[in-house]
Amino acid sequence: MVPETNKSVDDIIAELPGPEKIIVKKLRAIILDCLPNAQEKNSDGVHFYRRNRMICYIWPPSVRWDSKMEKHNDEVVLGFSQGNLMAKNKVLLAEGRKQVYCMYFKSVKEIDEAQIQALLFEAGIIDEEFARKKKP
Repeated sequence: MVPETNKSVDDIIAELPGPEKIIVKKLRAIILDCLPNAQEKNSDGVHFYRRNRMICYIWPPSVRWDSKMEKHNDEVVLGFSQGNLMAKNKVLLAEGRKQVYCMYFKSVKEIDEAQIQALLFEAGIIDEEFARKKKP
């Protein structure tokens, strides 16, 4: 699937296969609840969330860009753009990347809402630090 960039996030989600759609909708709801001031944007089927900088994204498995993702070809990705600055835990995977850390989901049952909320709140605090550093 290669979605159009000008489609809304709702339109893209509506086109996703069943199990994938359920996971994406659940993650999106958690993100919008935890980061209410974040801007949501579709970029070729990947949903990005930002305030001062990009905070996180949801990458459905039916959207393929990169051969590096092949080992996760049936999992929804929740990526944190500043994962390297977040508290070290075994939930977020660097997988050789220096900055972006990810989580992977094959079913909605794997989503630990409290855990993701904590990560999103931490990511939001990191994002606010970037805003404070910009102010004179």
